Amino acid sequence: MKVVICLNTAWNLVNFRAGLIRALVAAGYEVAAVAPDDKYADGLKALGCRFVPLHMENGGTNPVQDAMLTWRFLRLFTHERPDVYLGYTVKPNVYGSLAAHIMGIPVINNIAGLGAVFIRGGLLVRVVRWLYRTALKRSAKVFFQNPDDRALFIEGGLVRAEVTELLPGSGIDLTRFVPVPLSSCAALNVSSRTRTGIQNASKSSIADQVRNDDSGSFRFLLISRMLRDKGVGEYVEAARQLRQRWSLAEFCLLGFLDVQNPAAISRAEMEAWVAEGVVNYLGVSDDVRTQIATADCVVLPSYREGTPRTLLEAAAMARPIITTDAVGCREVVDDGVNGYLCQVRDAKNLADKMEQMLRLSPDQRTEMGLRGRAKMEAEFDEQIVIDKYLAAIAQLTNRSRP
Repeated sequence: MKVVICLNTAWNLVNFRAGLIRALVAAGYEVAAVAPDDKYADGLKALGCRFVPLHMENGGTNPVQDAMLTWRFLRLFTHERPDVYLGYTVKPNVYGSLAAHIMGIPVINNIAGLGAVFIRGGLLVRVVRWLYRTALKRSAKVFFQNPDDRALFIEGGLVRAEVTELLPGSGIDLTRFVPVPLSSCAALNVSSRTRTGIQNASKSSIADQVRNDDSGSFRFLLISRMLRDKGVGEYVEAARQLRQRWSLAEFCLLGFLDVQNPAAISRAEMEAWVAEGVVNYLGVSDDVRTQIATADCVVLPSYREGTPRTLLEAAAMARPIITTDAVGCREVVDDGVNGYLCQVRDAKNLADKMEQMLRLSPDQRTEMGLRGRAKMEAEFDEQIVIDKYLAAIAQLTNRSRP
């Protein structure tokens, strides 16, 4: 039995679907991993699958290019003859599914978030809705990562309710993302004297103690593609407000710049923020664990998500979290328990929540992080996702056998 799994980048396959690919291979399936070729494609070989490059314009809306993409999918399926097609991200979900339906190949979709188009509205949303309705009409299973997106698709007539199911995001590998004590953070170089003082201080005096100690800093970290829809602008503005009172607080950003997206932050804009001294841009990383381990708090003020993987990773490593009370984000944080929820598109409210985090003692932040780890173990274990996929694929392949 052969499974084709397709995403919009090989990086996405390696970083977010490695566990599923390994599990499929271990279960005896031949796996063809399909994506545009990039420097991360070689990493797929170690997972036991075969990489098949497929060109697609991820940020484009040209109907001629999209028609050509459907044709490329048809050619791919004619050659591969898979028993099941797994689609992720918009274009593989839409054009890959359309081609698979034409070929009579069972389809399992994963709607991991609705992206910039659904956030902005307008004519393009109506076009995308029609494309989704057409593409998902004959899908055997459609997984959603939060109940809001699922309800939106069902109520909008984009998908049949009986084929839908919820997943805890992409899940998190709890053996790879493990708790790291805050006291071991390289960025938190506060002396033992100062750390003890902070633990024993009243909330009103904590800010002064941290400001006046030159031995270390408190590191906030935002991990995402550098898009306005991820709340990057609000994060930068919140950093401006906080640096006036917390001179040793550090505000870092990690993720891709200049992505193909209308909401992309330009390199020039990022360089201007760095030159201003308000944030520190860390570039990109093939292993975010090293950066999460140096953070005291992970922040994602996104406008809308499926279920943000970076927050799952941070919580699994016992980091307290600040994110928005928005679709997909609120599922990861129990407000005041393992982090704080802030208002969407509100830099001042975000700054207030970040200051609340700064005013906690190290013990309080540690406890908050450990509660986040417990939440990941109870609700977001990657094995939950893998088991649901294996069950769905087994059911489909049994049906398709002669």
